[in-house]
Amino acid sequence: MFVDRVTVEVKAGKGGDGCASFRREKFVPRGGPDGGDGGNGGSVIVVAQAGVDSLAELVHRKHWRAKSGTPGSGGNRHGANAADLTIHVPPGTVLIDTAGDFELKDLAADGERVVAAQGGRGGKGNTRFKSSINQAPRDFTRGGIGESRRLTFELKVIADVGLLGKPNAGKSTLLSRVSRARPEIADYPFTTKIPNLGIIQIDMDRTMVMADIPGLIEGAHAGVGLGHEFLRHVERTRVLVHLVEPLPMDGTDPVENYLSLRQELKLYDVDLADRPEIIAVSKAELPNAEEIQQQLAEASGCEVLLFSSVTGQGLKVLMDRTYSVLNAQRQAT
Repeated sequence: MFVDRVTVEVKAGKGGDGCASFRREKFVPRGGPDGGDGGNGGSVIVVAQAGVDSLAELVHRKHWRAKSGTPGSGGNRHGANAADLTIHVPPGTVLIDTAGDFELKDLAADGERVVAAQGGRGGKGNTRFKSSINQAPRDFTRGGIGESRRLTFELKVIADVGLLGKPNAGKSTLLSRVSRARPEIADYPFTTKIPNLGIIQIDMDRTMVMADIPGLIEGAHAGVGLGHEFLRHVERTRVLVHLVEPLPMDGTDPVENYLSLRQELKLYDVDLADRPEIIAVSKAELPNAEEIQQQLAEASGCEVLLFSSVTGQGLKVLMDRTYSVLNAQRQAT
C-alpha cells in the first residue's frame, strides 16, 4: 500500500526520578547520602532510510511512545537511560508540526535524521545536593517530562524528471516502455492513483529517475481531483515532461488541455511553472498527431516533440532531449 501523507502522535519518555538515600552500613553510623540519578527518557527519532518507499507503517500505528528512564537507587546507582524509538521513513519525507503549523525537518536524503520529541532528563539524586553546610541532604529532583508532538508526515517522491499530463495522456505507458517500472495501464482516466518511479538507463553513463505523476485536471492547484496530493510530488523534480494526447477520449481540445495544466502549475507554485519543460505529443500513430504538434508549437512558442510508446517512434529523441536538459540543470546547481 502506497501512503504519502499521515498524521501521528509522538511522545518521548519521561526521565527517571532521582533517589534520596543514605548509606546504611555496619560501623558507619553517620553514612552520607548515596542516592543515584535517574536515567534519561528515550527520544523519538525519525530517520530517512533508502528502501523504505511509503509511509504505510505509520498508518497502522498512530501513537509512537518511547520508554521512560528508570529511577536512581541507593549506593549511588544511576537509573538506566531508555532506548530511543526510531521511525524509518522514505527519503523525501517532510515533517510538519501540526499544532504549530511549521516544517520541522525535510529529510531529503538517505541517512538524514531529526529528533522529533526529546526525552526527559533524569532527575538528580540527593548525593548531588551534599555540601559543606548540608552533609545529609534529603533533596532530590523528579525526572523531566518527555516532549510530545502531533506530526504530519508528507512524502514528496524524489525523481529527476516528472511526467505531467491529463488523465490517459500516455504517461504510464511511456514509463513502462523506457524503464522496468510496471504501472497499471488501462484505457480509462485516473488509472494511475499513486506516483510510479522508473529508472531509465539510456546508456552505460547516462541514467535518470522519472516519476509518472497521476493525471491532473483543472482546479488541481486548489485540490480538485486530489491535485494537492499529486502536485507536491512534482516539487523535487528538476525537469518536467508534459505529455499531450492528440485525441482525448473526452473530446476536449489538446492545446487547451496543455494551457490549462500550465496555469494549474503556476497557480500552485510560480517556481514550478518556471522549471525546464519538454512538451511532447504522445500517440504519434494517431492521424492528427502531427497537426496537434504544430498547433502546440504555435501556442507555446516552444519546440514540441512527437513520439509513440506503441511503435517506438521518437522515443530515443525524447529520452536524449530529456537527459540533455536534466544534465544542464545538474551542472547549473
